[in-house]
Amino acid sequence: MEQTDHIISADLVEREAKPAMLRGWRRKCPNCGAGPLLKGYLKVRDTCEVCSEELHHHRADDGPAYVTILVCGHLLAPLIMFVFETWRPNTFVMTVGFTVAFVALALYLLPRIKGVFVGLQWAKRMHGFGRDAAQSSAQ
Repeated sequence: MEQTDHIISADLVEREAKPAMLRGWRRKCPNCGAGPLLKGYLKVRDTCEVCSEELHHHRADDGPAYVTILVCGHLLAPLIMFVFETWRPNTFVMTVGFTVAFVALALYLLPRIKGVFVGLQWAKRMHGFGRDAAQSSAQ
């Protein structure tokens, strides 16, 4: 009976969101920070190779893509205006240059933002990250 109480209290311990999200940004496991979070470019591993934390519960869906587009647009829009007003380059040159810059920035940010989403979900015990174990132990 004491072990069950210990497991329940361990599952209800507050998980800090900021460290979990920073580990996700580094594309590491939100629990241990050592194991890789992603398998390939965007596929989240089912479990961490180091601490065996289950990661298959995540529900990032389209959120990381929306946030990536939002961030890229907000970073590049002022730069586009500055370049246009300062140097007045050819329209084709600006279009090609900023398209390449947008795609490169989006490809860099997308897996990192997905890691942040998974880290936040893990910290807040969303979508089965820790809640199922606590509920089944209590019954």
